Amino acid sequence: MPTFILIILGAVSLGALAMVFIPSFAGGRAEARIKALKRGEPSQNRQVVAAQRQRDSRRRTVQEVLTAQQQELLKRKKRLTLQHRIYMAGMKTRRTAWIRNSVILGAAILFVMVVVEVPLPFALSFAAAGGYLVPRLYLARRIKKFQANFLDEFPTAIETIVRGVKSGLPLNDSIKVVAKETREPVKSEFARVLDQQSVGKPMYEAVDILYERVPLPEVNFFVVVVSVQQQAGGNLSEALGNLARVLRSRKKMGGKIKAMSSEAKASALIIGSLPFVVGGLVSLTSPSYLAPLFTTNIGYFWLGIAAILIAGGAFVMNRMVQFDF
Repeated sequence: MPTFILIILGAVSLGALAMVFIPSFAGGRAEARIKALKRGEPSQNRQVVAAQRQRDSRRRTVQEVLTAQQQELLKRKKRLTLQHRIYMAGMKTRRTAWIRNSVILGAAILFVMVVVEVPLPFALSFAAAGGYLVPRLYLARRIKKFQANFLDEFPTAIETIVRGVKSGLPLNDSIKVVAKETREPVKSEFARVLDQQSVGKPMYEAVDILYERVPLPEVNFFVVVVSVQQQAGGNLSEALGNLARVLRSRKKMGGKIKAMSSEAKASALIIGSLPFVVGGLVSLTSPSYLAPLFTTNIGYFWLGIAAILIAGGAFVMNRMVQFDF
């Protein structure tokens, strides 16, 4: 028999023997190692269990803080008084002074209506509506403007806190830097946080005044992060850094939405102004054509209907260009 055939048969036999004995040997070694790990690593198992318990405890703490924040938010929405709305607008006017000014505005509208000889029932209706709605609309606009200015500067304040924490400063000192170097209204609001802490409140209670003044989701998240970090620990700089990036992204998205909806806003403005423009031009060319609208009861009635329809159309068009993101 040729030698090379013998060599091939020998190699095949050795391979078969290896396939039979080596897996069992390796399996035995693996089993022995697993048993050794189970016997020799109880301390590591305890560490894993302790870490899991710590994560569970932290998760429960976060859930408790979030639940408390949501309950407090619902309570504040229910008890949103006039004085609190004035407070949210960044104004220092007292509630009594605001009501007095609203009454004066209504009286002024009534005086103008009587001077132009509008029938008394309509004059009273316009005066009451003007004295009630105009101040509310103005207050809502001031609140929206105050919140927009706050959000414009809020990411800068958060980034300042993040840099301070990363450099080794305590949270309190980082907030002091924000209260000194940032622009209004963020500067004053963080100064109020320091005032609350100076009278003995802990930081997780002091920052809650921010949410009372500016009840926005971004501010709520900041309050929750600080509260959780103060009560359960955690990486404050990382969480606030993520919040700052999200706020920057939301600001860019808001700019894109504003640019894309500008055409619809211009169309709404043109359509809403057409009745007044056409009425003014018709009055210039034919002064007596629209005179019955201002001299008869039926004219006043249809003017009121027209005002209601125009207001409803303006409201619908305004809601069509409002986006939540």
